[in-house]
Amino acid sequence: MSLETRVINDFNQSIDLKKRFVEDQAAAVVEAARLLVATLQSGHKILIFGNGGSAADAQHLAAEFVNRFRVERPPLAALALTTDSSILTAVGNDYEFKDVFVKQIQALGRPGDLAWGISTSGSSPNVVAALQTARELGLKTVALAGRDGGPMAELADISLIVRSHDTPRIQEVQITIGHVLCDLVDYLLFPQQYS
Repeated sequence: MSLETRVINDFNQSIDLKKRFVEDQAAAVVEAARLLVATLQSGHKILIFGNGGSAADAQHLAAEFVNRFRVERPPLAALALTTDSSILTAVGNDYEFKDVFVKQIQALGRPGDLAWGISTSGSSPNVVAALQTARELGLKTVALAGRDGGPMAELADISLIVRSHDTPRIQEVQITIGHVLCDLVDYLLFPQQYS
């Protein structure tokens, strides 16, 4: 296979998975956007977390909310639970890595906040544990997962599941979903900026 053919195949796989996702779950994306908007309108915050590439996505999306996405608007309350290396290493060292997000949800989460877990497998133990804790504490929950959604799907008020086992392709769809959610939140909260 030529390198050009490999490039074309990779792009086509990404495009096809995005098409399959949106054909199946566009309504769920809108529902998730409305939940994010309701959280922010009520004066609460969004807590986003995941591991590896999903940790990077959590930070990326929190930055889009706090800074801006496409339009000029006030900062929105979002926090990535993946950025404080002292907390992550202290909890991981003193307890278990499974607790690195749980402790932060317990410390920072309040009823009415929203916990948004991201995992390509849907079964990352620390993300699952954090969503379980969030539910117990009265937070709303969103799962952005791959494969069949795993245990995360059962713990979320809204589950957005990228049905694939190909981690890079799942991640490409997940960041697109994140960007679409940022756009919908801005559009719903600040419609005057789009006229």
